[in-house]
Order: sequence, then C-alpha cells, then structure tokens
Amino acid sequence: MENGKLRIVHCFRSPVGGIFRHVRDLIEAHSSDCHELGIVCDSSTGGAYEERLFDEIRPQLALGLIRFPMRRAIAPSDLSAIWRTYGALKELKPDIIHAHGAKGGAYARIIGSLLRVSGTRVARLYCPHGGSVHYDGSALSGRLYFGLERALERMTDRLIFVSRYEMDGYSEKVGIPRCPVTQVYNGLRLGEFEPVSPAPDAADFLYIGMMRDLKGTDLFIEALAILASEGIQVSAHLVGDGPDKPRYAAMIDELNLTSQVTIHDAMPARKAFALARIVVVPSRAESMPYIVLEAIAANRPVICTRVGGIPEIFAGEAEALVEPGSASALAEAMKSALRDADLEQTATRRREMVQNRFSVERMADDIMEAYRATLDNSVK
Repeated sequence: MENGKLRIVHCFRSPVGGIFRHVRDLIEAHSSDCHELGIVCDSSTGGAYEERLFDEIRPQLALGLIRFPMRRAIAPSDLSAIWRTYGALKELKPDIIHAHGAKGGAYARIIGSLLRVSGTRVARLYCPHGGSVHYDGSALSGRLYFGLERALERMTDRLIFVSRYEMDGYSEKVGIPRCPVTQVYNGLRLGEFEPVSPAPDAADFLYIGMMRDLKGTDLFIEALAILASEGIQVSAHLVGDGPDKPRYAAMIDELNLTSQVTIHDAMPARKAFALARIVVVPSRAESMPYIVLEAIAANRPVICTRVGGIPEIFAGEAEALVEPGSASALAEAMKSALRDADLEQTATRRREMVQNRFSVERMADDIMEAYRATLDNSVK
C-alpha cells in the first residue's frame, strides 16, 4: 500500500450474472479513486456479451486479468490452478484479495494464505453471494460444503454479506463467524434510476437471468403453460444464457408455447426491460439479486418469489411476493398482475423506495472501509 492506495484482486468463478456485475461496479468505483485492481476468474464460462463487458473494464485493470478453467465442483485440477495463480499473484503483491462465491472463495483464501506464509501482507475477504448457503444442510453435499466453509474460515480475515438473509443463513448452516463481519447491500448507479418504457410491441412478461433451474426459468415456462391452459394467451421473452438453455427451448416447444415465447441471448438489462411490460423473477434461491433492484429502478413492475434477500428489498411488502418453487402460485401472480390497474403506480412507489436505500457509491465506500479496517486490525 502506497499513499493510501490499495492493490486489490477480485477472485470469482463464473463471469456472469450478479457476482460479475458486483465486481465490475467495485472496480469502476475503486479505480476512479486511483486504487489498482485485478481479476482472477474462470475462462470456460461466459459468452460474447461477457467478453464485451471485460473489454469495457480492461483499461481499469492495472493488475491485469487472469483466467483459467475453474470447474464448479471440486476437482484435482484445482491444485495446479491454485499453484499457478499463487505464482502470478505473488508477483502482483496485492494488499487485498476479495473472494466472491464458493469456488472463488476457496481459491482466493488458500492463495492468500500461501502469500501470507511467503511474507506478503495481504487481507483475505470473502463474500459468499449465496453460494454454499443455498445448500440443504440435511444432504451430504450440504454438510460437506458447510464443513469446507468452516475450515476455510480460518483463512479468512473478514466476511462480507450482501444481505441479512445471507448473514443469518451462514450463521445457521456454517456456524457463527469467528472473524469480523460486514453486511453491505448491492447498489445501483444513479443513471439506472431513469425509467425504461416498454416498446410499442412489448410482450406481457420478461424473464432475464441465468438459464438454470435455481433461477426458476422452468417455473416461468410452466406458469405460461398454465395460463395458456386456462385460455389466457400471453406473450413473453426469455433473455440470458446458461447450461440449461437448450432444455428450456425444448420445453417451450413441447408445451406448444413457441408462438408466444421468444428466447434471446444475454443482453443489457435495461435493453431487455423494454421488451415487456412486467418482469418476472421466479428464483428458487437468491441472496441479493441485482435484477430485482435493476427492474424496480427502471420503474418496471416486477413479480418476485419470497426467497433470500428479496424480502429485504420489499420492506413491508412481503405479501406481494410469491411462494417459491410453485408454478401455479407464479401463474396466479402473473394473472393478477395482468388485471392490476395500479401496477405502474406501485412500480413508481417502489422505485423511490429503492433509490433511497441501494447505491453503488454507498456500497463501494462501505466495502473500502471494510478493506482498510481489515488491514489495520487483522493483517500484521
């Protein structure tokens, strides 16, 4: 650390979705304050859209971009990848290694500990972003991951949680943290609070996000089929990429929804919001999803499930949220939204509520404060 400026490396697995958005926001905010930033992440995920996002932030990565294959599951290849990354980061001499997600958290904390042994003064911070907290504690896989999290906590100087739900879930499933803890909400830029109007030919509903069952993409498609079976013909767009996308395309075909549903590759959220009148977030699990904040900030009506940190966004409006994992409950909420004359008025009220509570500037400042406190108090 020179003249108070920090050398910060973010480590995470997949450069898609909310974690990647979170990291990009921090890089933009902290590089503008003359800190030096770098990224370590997976090279086998992400597509053309994510490559464009990397191109946008590359000029801000003074410490570079290191990519190599990171499998979601634990694999023998992890050992060689950790050793290679350790060598690269040893040359960079970071002050902060900020880990995101379960796999990124494992890599970063092990590498950070190796750096500490070699004499580098580096702080190891970890944010699960849901990650292992989503696992079922009654399952063997859940107990395994919780045990690993507990062991890795010994290599952690501070935990950062993006929601109260995530912080409480960690304490319940992994154990009460034995290191300092900071809770910081995700935030949005001021320009994201400009309303987005639906296009003249806008569809009724929009799903935007990762194409995987955890995000409830299949439930959204099933809900559309339920409405169609009741004689309610609606139109919808699905926007995003992911491992299950081909299966969802087949599902749409099998349910005879091809004339009603259009599938798109990933695109900027605000561009996608113009495609439909109502945004649907049918997730089975979440921590603090950006897409909900982004939709509300864009003044779009939104239907969400009652999972993770979403109730913290809808403070005092828990009854407006949908039971998770139920296509029929989702279909009922979608049907009600179509009949709701106050839908736009409700969206405007929620936009004002979110604008007062979630900002990038506040998020970046709070996390920088956590970095400095960790260096001052935990790293000798």
